[in-house]
Amino acid sequence: MSNQLFYGDNLNVLRNKIPSDSVDLCYIDPPFNSKRNYFQIYNNIGTDGGDKAQAQAFMDTWEWGDEAISGLSYITNIDNLNNNKFTPQTVALIKGLEQVLRRGDLFAYLVHMTLRVAEIHRVLKPTGSFYLHCDPTASHYLKLVLDSIFCADGNGGQFLNEIVWHYKTGGVSKRWLGKKHDVIFCYAKSKEYKFNPIEVKEYYKDIYGKDSKPGFPDRNGGKDEGGWYRYSYMSDTWIIPALFNMSKERLGYPTQKPESLLERIIGLSTNKGDVVLDAYCGCGTTVAVAQRLKRQWIGIDITYQSISLILFRLEKQYPKQWKKIEANIKLDGIPKDKASAIALANRKDDKTRKEFEKWAVLTYSDNQARINDKKGADAGVDGIAYFMIDANTNGKAIFQVKSGGASRATLATLNSDRQREKAEFGILITMDKPTKAMLLEVQAAGKYKHPLLNREDDRIQIVTVQEILDGVRLNLPMSRDMVKSAVAVGDADSQEELI
Repeated sequence: MSNQLFYGDNLNVLRNKIPSDSVDLCYIDPPFNSKRNYFQIYNNIGTDGGDKAQAQAFMDTWEWGDEAISGLSYITNIDNLNNNKFTPQTVALIKGLEQVLRRGDLFAYLVHMTLRVAEIHRVLKPTGSFYLHCDPTASHYLKLVLDSIFCADGNGGQFLNEIVWHYKTGGVSKRWLGKKHDVIFCYAKSKEYKFNPIEVKEYYKDIYGKDSKPGFPDRNGGKDEGGWYRYSYMSDTWIIPALFNMSKERLGYPTQKPESLLERIIGLSTNKGDVVLDAYCGCGTTVAVAQRLKRQWIGIDITYQSISLILFRLEKQYPKQWKKIEANIKLDGIPKDKASAIALANRKDDKTRKEFEKWAVLTYSDNQARINDKKGADAGVDGIAYFMIDANTNGKAIFQVKSGGASRATLATLNSDRQREKAEFGILITMDKPTKAMLLEVQAAGKYKHPLLNREDDRIQIVTVQEILDGVRLNLPMSRDMVKSAVAVGDADSQEELI
């Protein structure tokens, strides 16, 4: 099968596009009900160094509303119970939690998670495993949900481990202990689950408090620059450094996890060629590691910003093999015609109200632009891309996206915004074809002569959605990467497994 990247609500994708008993491993790092919004940080191209450009990546705020009401009704529907969509224990748990928690934000979050974990359980093979990454915000409730789904179906599903990931980032407080760990729950769908024990190096000075070899033999032991060591099977406490701002892996994406964490999870529960699913794939760490370890993968995310970042990440990590990798990725949910682009522009579940703008700007710029997400009004700018004027100078192109209603006045305003932003180009992406009056406004804005390309381009440009769908892309020599870029790992066909 091809690798698959789905743009859309993971519940809809899981229900309708992923077959039962088809996935070997699912890892998810979902929102934690932290009551925060998270932002992607971009490189400071074209700034004086003080302006950290950012755009909202996802929202982790919940409220009781129509979506939660519909989800609760679905879980407690007697027909779904009779059709084994939920176990009696899950239904009883949710009804009980409604009495305890009432209909508020936490209960809305748990309804959201219950619907999706039930579908993840369905798509797992009988030999499959599930890892849920969370923090103490709701972990105690989530474990009850997982127990009711995995351990009560009568097929031998079971809880395997509570993995503690310890790290040293973050602040400390004088009012409570420093919060320096996440929890990863590990479940198996049946007693026949796959498990590949992993040996890790342990130094005697860390175990016994001294750098001397005890008086008994250990296999696969020795001494190196760190002292005497031995290998032992991995425990459920993992000390893995979190990513700092200067980490080579860092992409500027909030909540990004280190690849070494996913290497362990994928190595423990899958073999080469197995299928790995991440239903909240964010910046694509699971996807990138599965690709490197020669597993098949499925990624799902509801924001186009994540889809764009995953494609960008894979292209940068595998520059020599990118065309081959890209040809083997099945993209689903991304507009392929004007009707689906209109549907995206009118999507009712778009919490950030920018998904159509993100798709248009990022697709037209080949994932090289950044989304503008300044507080307050966007001042007519939906995105920004930087290009090379010469070896030492960057030029700027600003984008405005209209799903309808563009006119000559729109272009006049865009040109004024271009001048205010000191940009060489203003680019309008519009659903409709330009009128004759709009073309006259383009002509009135004048031309820009590009020193490197030795050509003249309109300072104000109009690009239609249909042109983007037909493959038209921004034709400028782009500056160094706008998005923070992880280090390339070379030839995708010659990667060694790193566990």
